[in-house]
Amino acid sequence: MSLRKIAFVGAGSIAEATLAGLLQAHVVKGEQITVSNRSNERRLQELHHRYGVHGTHDKKELLAHADIIFLAMKPKDVVEALTPLRDYITENQLIISLLAGVSTTSITNLLQKNVPIIRAMPNTSSAILKSATAISPSVHAKEEHIMLAKTLFETIGLVSVVEEKHMHAVTALSGSGPAYIYYVVEAMENAAKQIGLEETVAKSLILQTMIGAAEMLKTNTKHPSILRKEITSPGGTTEAGIEILKSFQFQEALIQCITEATKRSHELGETLEKFVNEK
Repeated sequence: MSLRKIAFVGAGSIAEATLAGLLQAHVVKGEQITVSNRSNERRLQELHHRYGVHGTHDKKELLAHADIIFLAMKPKDVVEALTPLRDYITENQLIISLLAGVSTTSITNLLQKNVPIIRAMPNTSSAILKSATAISPSVHAKEEHIMLAKTLFETIGLVSVVEEKHMHAVTALSGSGPAYIYYVVEAMENAAKQIGLEETVAKSLILQTMIGAAEMLKTNTKHPSILRKEITSPGGTTEAGIEILKSFQFQEALIQCITEATKRSHELGETLEKFVNEK
């Protein structure tokens, strides 16, 4: 994969996780990445010192000679951010959109040109090369663009190619997924304090438990419900804990959590599409 330059429009957490992963995977060097945001110069300097990437608010400098342009701003800022970039983006460049809920059609209409777009939803585990990423091509993206994006994201984790209509569900499931896991870990750490475990001991036990359970799920063909039942002895400690989770409708809450996140992704996309169509 021979890339001259990658541009990031947006410098938040998903942009940082993605560029950090690409650098760690030796796909590009820091000097080949240029990052921009709305006005936060301090953030650009921070990324420069941390990764050796360039920061700029000059749109022409940002996009000149870029092979790939990552869109990583907040979805609500997409119109404001993309409109001034129209004159600097060409149909020879590949756009990779990391925007939750935003369709490739909306981006095409905003740019007013048939630039190839790959809609992608990685997660922040990109930074450690463990992302779960789904990608979906626009109507103007060719097989070569799909393969380039797939190859790129495979350097920072697992990649699935899906139809764009499924990207809302992907956003809610794996895009937001790490936050749900971190939320569970927060609760486990708080529980450890209440039952008197020392913080560093508790953290190491929790993390290894998470890693071990994930590896069991990955390497074992048994359904999660079977693995759970195998360590839930009648009248035992695990059963006592599971019964409390059931009483609080833990599974139902998690299902509703992912359902609502999917709904919100749809809403973000519909709001933007309506705005673009009215312009």
